[in-house]
Amino acid sequence: MEPDRLPQDWPFRAQGRSVRAGAHRWWVIDTGPHEAPAVLLLHGLGASGHSFARLIPALAEGFRVIVPDLPGQGCTRAGAPGRLGLDPMAEDLLALCTALGAPPQAVVGHSAGAALALRLAEMTPLRAVVGINAALGTFDGAAGWVFPLMARALSVAPFAAHAAAALWGRPSAVDRLLRDTGSQVDSAFRAAYLRLVQDPAHVAGALGMMAAWRLEPLLDRMGAIDVPVLLIAGGRDRAVPPEVSQAAAARLPGAQALLLPDLGHLAQEEAADGLADRILPWLAARLQPAGAAPKI
Repeated sequence: MEPDRLPQDWPFRAQGRSVRAGAHRWWVIDTGPHEAPAVLLLHGLGASGHSFARLIPALAEGFRVIVPDLPGQGCTRAGAPGRLGLDPMAEDLLALCTALGAPPQAVVGHSAGAALALRLAEMTPLRAVVGINAALGTFDGAAGWVFPLMARALSVAPFAAHAAAALWGRPSAVDRLLRDTGSQVDSAFRAAYLRLVQDPAHVAGALGMMAAWRLEPLLDRMGAIDVPVLLIAGGRDRAVPPEVSQAAAARLPGAQALLLPDLGHLAQEEAADGLADRILPWLAARLQPAGAAPKI
């Protein structure tokens, strides 16, 4: 999707801009005091920065908030299809933050974005990581190799993304996809997802990311990632069961898990404040927001 085709009421459209960095032309929301510590927000597979619309206002009161659309998704154009895997995407996110003059002090990641956050913690000194329904497990059984193979085949097949967009880009199909997350989102979020899945370029980016995603090396190293981590899990999540976050927290030296029984996979979209009441105090204890009293 091109930025100039975004609806006027798209979340934080006025704070977004295009930035060329690394291999990609990014669409990134950049808001909050620029002298404050930078907090990077990373959405999950198939979404865009709009997913954090309810969380951004609270964070932007004391932090510089950087919210990119991931390569190939939303309004970010992927300049190199071979850079949609975990490692190259993390490298390119750091290139983006360097171009913005905003080295991240903390990362909040939803679903696959949480895996990116932990990979970034290995590459640059972070002071905190928050994962929301963190996708830190592998598929069980045959799905573990069938799904990536299918995504890889679709990502290179001519017209596959157009066909998938036509198949999924119907209100009834989007409603079914959203129900399968275990979340109940309002009409504005539903409309945003409908617009995204109707865009073949966005669908191609999501398929390319799925095809290139390899979590096993990161999972093998989790015991050595020593950074404060908060893993928030929704008890109604049908995409990433809360047991995944609990198991990951047991392996990460500085992690704690928080279960929210009444929320699903899109927890930050369901909660009226975007989970700010859970995330903001935890981050503020590890970072000093702009305007906060100096720590003695």
